[in-house]
Amino acid sequence: MIGLFDSGLGGLSVARALRALLPEHDLIYLADSAHCPYGPQPAAAVRARAEACARWLVDQGARLVVVACNTATSAGVEQLRATLPVPVVGMEPGVKPAAAATRTGRVAVLATSGTIGGERFARLVERYGSGLNLRTVACPEMVQLVERGELAGPRAQAVVDGYVKPLSAEGVDTLVLGCTHFPPLRPLIAMAAPGATIVDTGPAVAAQAARLAAREGIGPGAGTLRCATTGDPRAVAAAAAHVWGAPVAMEAVRQ
Repeated sequence: MIGLFDSGLGGLSVARALRALLPEHDLIYLADSAHCPYGPQPAAAVRARAEACARWLVDQGARLVVVACNTATSAGVEQLRATLPVPVVGMEPGVKPAAAATRTGRVAVLATSGTIGGERFARLVERYGSGLNLRTVACPEMVQLVERGELAGPRAQAVVDGYVKPLSAEGVDTLVLGCTHFPPLRPLIAMAAPGATIVDTGPAVAAQAARLAAREGIGPGAGTLRCATTGDPRAVAAAAAHVWGAPVAMEAVRQ
């Protein structure tokens, strides 16, 4: 079984990418909704939540853990790799593929304040962002849209437009989805920045998880998806159905 966790529902975008690659593998997903969002929280607090979520997944039988959250990866992936008895896959904004894709050198990273302000992101920009005109934009209201399952409609489009249209007007031609909450909003982002290249690292992270699953001998199961949340399971399930694209049973976890 492969485990994934996020501050909320955004990591389901990574779970969808993983399901596409490994349709018969069993997945377990934990939404830490009681502590969402992670972005504004101190790194130490996010690190503690990441440890609690990852250990719960391992206790449930996960043999591989995917940190399906850029902020949690930034704050705690090294600690998880040092302390967990299973392999850990993290994720980071796709600055490298954005640098290869941009035609003008104008790139914007849409993320959380926790990701943008982290040392991992600073190292990423230092390594791959040389020569780029790089903008970083924290988008907390876009996270809230996904947590409500509000992926379409005039209000959602207005929120996305408020972040993305000014970037498009400045000539940004490549947008990096640096938060797993943002891929479900990709159609709205594309409407706000027509012609822009949109970079989502979720599929690459899923591919790495699939490679590690094969290496670890994690074979196919019944293709189940078990979902849990530290928040209100009924409210979270209602929103998760929009993000996943089908009804999702959600169990409660006390942490």
